[in-house]
Amino acid sequence: MEWSKKHYIVSDDVELLDVESIYQMLVNTYWASNRTRKVIEQSIKHSISFGMYEEGKQIGFARVVTDRVVFSWIMDVVIDADYRGKGLGEWLMDCVLEHPDIKYTAIALATSDAQDFYRKFKFRKIECMTRPIVERE
Repeated sequence: MEWSKKHYIVSDDVELLDVESIYQMLVNTYWASNRTRKVIEQSIKHSISFGMYEEGKQIGFARVVTDRVVFSWIMDVVIDADYRGKGLGEWLMDCVLEHPDIKYTAIALATSDAQDFYRKFKFRKIECMTRPIVERE
């Protein structure tokens, strides 16, 4: 699937993904800073992955681990630092949540610092295991 907005595109086409750009974005996060490029490549293969692009340059990424029927887990939502503050993360999440293989599943994610961001998409904090889990209402 592909979504367009102004001069930006979001796509679930794995052929468009720039693994090096994804790696550079993820190594600068608290949750994926220790992942190797190989681990990132493998995680992409086993997920529905979304790339965000401006004129062919990858500027955002998200992926979803799902059985495509019952449950989905959103992971690795990230926008390149040079593109933050423009509403692109919200649009990326809108696209992820509208994907037909995800839309009707129960959806959850884990975050340590972005509860306010995900609340906009009807996620709520629940206590589970040893760290907070955020699920969609």
